[in-house]
Amino acid sequence: MRFLLIVFFVSFISCKNSSTDSNNKDSKQQIIAQKSLEEIKKDGKLKAITTYSGTTYFLYKGKPMGFEYELLERLAKHLELELEMVIAKDEDSLIDMLNEGKGDLIAYGYTITEDRKKKVSFTKPLYTSHQVLIQRKPDYWRQMKIHEINEYLVKDPIELLGDSVSVKLNSSYAKRIKNLSDELGGQIYIDPIPGETSTDSIIKMLVDKKIDYTIADQNIAFINASYYPILDISTKVSFAQRIAWATRTNNPELLAEINNWITNIKKTVDYHVIYNKYYKNKRLYKRRVVSDFYSLNEGKISPYDDLIKTEAKKLGIDWRLLTSLMYQESRFKPNEESWVGAQGLMQLMPATGRELGVKQPFNPKDNIQGGTKYLAQLLKEFEDVPDSLQRLKFALASYNSGLYHVKDAQRLAEMENQNPNIWDQNVEESMLKLSSPKYYNKKGIKYGYVRGREPYNYVKEIMARYEHYKRFIEQ
Repeated sequence: MRFLLIVFFVSFISCKNSSTDSNNKDSKQQIIAQKSLEEIKKDGKLKAITTYSGTTYFLYKGKPMGFEYELLERLAKHLELELEMVIAKDEDSLIDMLNEGKGDLIAYGYTITEDRKKKVSFTKPLYTSHQVLIQRKPDYWRQMKIHEINEYLVKDPIELLGDSVSVKLNSSYAKRIKNLSDELGGQIYIDPIPGETSTDSIIKMLVDKKIDYTIADQNIAFINASYYPILDISTKVSFAQRIAWATRTNNPELLAEINNWITNIKKTVDYHVIYNKYYKNKRLYKRRVVSDFYSLNEGKISPYDDLIKTEAKKLGIDWRLLTSLMYQESRFKPNEESWVGAQGLMQLMPATGRELGVKQPFNPKDNIQGGTKYLAQLLKEFEDVPDSLQRLKFALASYNSGLYHVKDAQRLAEMENQNPNIWDQNVEESMLKLSSPKYYNKKGIKYGYVRGREPYNYVKEIMARYEHYKRFIEQ
């Protein structure tokens, strides 16, 4: 009897501990990061979580692009915030990253589902789409009649019973396959694809005969089929579905603000131009897919990467930063000449070019060498700035507006009790003030008026683009 009591007591304690552990585990899983719209605005950044894809976010000819990216730029401007892209390794981790506080919203073509609604708050839909089966036509489909091709293809989802469809396990496509199996009273098997694989890559696997079937939203399927005519996307497997972004469930203020913005932007021509660019413009898509300067193909930014790497190594700076500067100056156009006479890829003024030994300003090699030497000279002018990143920003501002205007801004910063050796929120603010007579006429300001907004934006744009380059292109 005593032995039974001991066993009972131990079992009771064990069950209680197990229950407590389980409760602790559940409570841990339910913790969601908290960050209000007010706190986001105080930080000054909107952090958007997304993944790389040929429609969402990518780099093309030195420029960050994508349906989500272009809309996010406009949303951040509306909220008066700086945009920061946060990249998820795969679609499966988007919700976890959001709820852990690694970003403020999921900006991705997310299908609204009941399961997901339990974990996040969806915005108003950005658009609706329906899912389609993607399959290959016969190899010699061009020599066949339409009815012969149709006989070869799956034209009704019921024909998939007993077959496999390749999709990511946690995608809305996998959910749809499970629902189809239930609706049709049979089994359609899921061939699981790793979560980090983009929809574009899965479709390419199908083209290469590595898989037989997959599913995608019709707009994504359409743009891919424009490049791969062997694909058939005519078989629908769902009704219209709503595609949206998502916020944490505990941030109703941000959700309301985004919803209001979505309502308004969808009424604009701008929104429809962006949508058409990524989901309907076949010509642009085809050009992009075959380009060496499309980030999902090659690790290249411009045709001049090798030249830039050589010169950047001599200077001891990241070649991607130098490339961002070049894009800002000329958009990689070697014969560019500005209205003030600046020439070539690095937009050197003729007198400056001569001083630097540039004999052929429109020759890429000469121009890049000259521009890099000029940047090196400007960096030396700020050797007393202890922080290397701040020193670089001073040099970039000088590249744009001239060294002595930046020196004036440093003097003004000191007069205004700001740190003359910090560009961010110190000297950059003084640069803006030098557009006003109240400041450029002050005693001690030697070079007068400057359009301060230009170097202010110039530095920000180069550094922001550099951050994109670092995400896409390895050092």
